[in-house]
Amino acid sequence: MDRINIGWSKDEMAKLVANDIPDGSYVNLGIGIPELVANYIPEDREVIIHTENGLLGVGPAPAHGEEDFDLINAGKKPITAIKGACFFHHADSFAMIRGGHLDFTILGAYQVSQSGDLANWSTGSPSDIPAVGGAMDLVQGVKNVFVIMSHTTKDGTPKIVKKCSYPLTGVKVVSRIYTELAIIDVTPQGLKVRLMAPDIDEATLINKTEADLLF
Repeated sequence: MDRINIGWSKDEMAKLVANDIPDGSYVNLGIGIPELVANYIPEDREVIIHTENGLLGVGPAPAHGEEDFDLINAGKKPITAIKGACFFHHADSFAMIRGGHLDFTILGAYQVSQSGDLANWSTGSPSDIPAVGGAMDLVQGVKNVFVIMSHTTKDGTPKIVKKCSYPLTGVKVVSRIYTELAIIDVTPQGLKVRLMAPDIDEATLINKTEADLLF
């Protein structure tokens, strides 16, 4: 069946993530919905956004017609650079990641397990991106991993599962999940629901989630 349009929009999800990033953080944004987070960083805090192709200081997306296609992120989307931004070699960028110098990475996912395992690079489909990219480095080298994704697939299959069936990107690496239905913390006791979208109730959330939830 088709997914029903309920819960938060992608932009509302991105704004929720942006509001949860503390002042002074260094943050990497993955491809897809995570890229939207750059548009919603609160004006009262400084958050420095990193892209693994070699820029520290990503700004909001450029206005239509003002794109500079020599200035792109890792997903090849046009970006802007804030005042004081710096450019560097790809190898230096990954040294920042692997050296533990980034506070948060915000990634999309195909599946997240109830213990925080992440699968976000392959479903086995021929249409998948043909490589893991920087995700494995990011989930091991960055202090906090937030996932932002749709709660289910297009056919309604839950993406928050007891055990991932797709190839893993990392084991027990996810600390928080954001979907259109809820914000869920990964804790030693299990998946703790932090906040539900205004039009979502516990029964709906449980029905759309394979993993066990704590309320």
